[in-house]
Amino acid sequence: MTSTSRPVSRRGLLTGGALAAGGTLAAAAVVGATRDGGRTGAPEQVPVAATVGAATEPFHGVRQSGITTEPQAHAAFVAFTLRPGTDRAALGRMLRLLSDDAARLTQGRPALADTEPELGLLPARLTVTFGFGPGLFTAAGLDERRPPSVADLPPFSIDRLQPRWSGGDLLVQICADDPITVAHAQRVLVKDGRPFATVRWVQSGFRRAAGAEPGRTQRNLFGQLDGTANPKPGEPLETAVWIPDGPDWLRDGTTLVVRRISMDLETWDLLGRTDREFSVGRRLDTGAPLTGTAEHDEPDFAALGPDGLTVIPDFSHLTRAHVSDDRFRILRRPYNYDGVPAADGTADSGLIFAAYQADIARQFLPIQQRLAERDLLNEWTTPIGSAVFAIPPGCPEGGWVGQQLLD
Repeated sequence: MTSTSRPVSRRGLLTGGALAAGGTLAAAAVVGATRDGGRTGAPEQVPVAATVGAATEPFHGVRQSGITTEPQAHAAFVAFTLRPGTDRAALGRMLRLLSDDAARLTQGRPALADTEPELGLLPARLTVTFGFGPGLFTAAGLDERRPPSVADLPPFSIDRLQPRWSGGDLLVQICADDPITVAHAQRVLVKDGRPFATVRWVQSGFRRAAGAEPGRTQRNLFGQLDGTANPKPGEPLETAVWIPDGPDWLRDGTTLVVRRISMDLETWDLLGRTDREFSVGRRLDTGAPLTGTAEHDEPDFAALGPDGLTVIPDFSHLTRAHVSDDRFRILRRPYNYDGVPAADGTADSGLIFAAYQADIARQFLPIQQRLAERDLLNEWTTPIGSAVFAIPPGCPEGGWVGQQLLD
């Protein structure tokens, strides 16, 4: 394919005229996916690798994947700023295009007119999740449909927000168990968005590799378990995360807060283990509260030690973040980041804190306000980015994400 023929294929998709090309590429993908089953070596490792690479998560459905999906090892959060003149009709064309390519890639099929189709053959549990920032509603002329809590967060005393990590009209969250899969999907979807939007920021993150610690809670770069207090599957999760009523375009959707949190590893390194555990309120090895023995033990905030002080300090992160009512919990789905160190070796590390909840004002803000007031971890953490998004419901086959809002 020559460089002059690609834009024609792209414009063809916007008008529905490139379906034949998609069928050709899909057929090529099937051929390219063939593997040599006669290879010798370490056979016990082959099924594991094949399972990780070939595993898929659904794209179509009542709800978007990538929210309550078991978190994948790698992620890229891509925020876009809409170009001037991108109106409601243009947004519909963009989201049709993005949804179509995302649906293909998540199932191990190359995107339409994919210039590197071989990179689309291993989905590795790829999910692509779309979020709408406040600016998208304005561009579409639909401000009255924006959920009230989907607005810039109020300023907190601990914030040192940087524009390069904040805001956004459209979010595309890309997660997979393979970094090449994430990188390829990001490239395809950014190219899809070019006629309509510019890239505002990209935040790339990681967790443990697939299968490295099955069933264990994620650890951040302070060594802490992160996500112990997530709502449990079933009714607690349903109540806390998903929006059960309201307009059709929002029902079975949710909201997302993305906070980029810089972590001062250099001064954290100077703390002894006891001081670290007091600041967190949990034991670092097991994640158990200081009054318990196992990660999911209920903390006893009234328990006193031999010195007459509470065993779990009032200023600990556990105390300030604690929520006892399932309705007000948030679903934490964080990813670590580790940038290029400074010349003297000082780390540029932290957390991409992604929190899903049915209502930001009712659930996220009270927690964040308590943390800003007295969380001792503020000594070693600084929020440097912040963005909020409405996450619309999923779409059926043949549909596209956002269709209920824009049609």
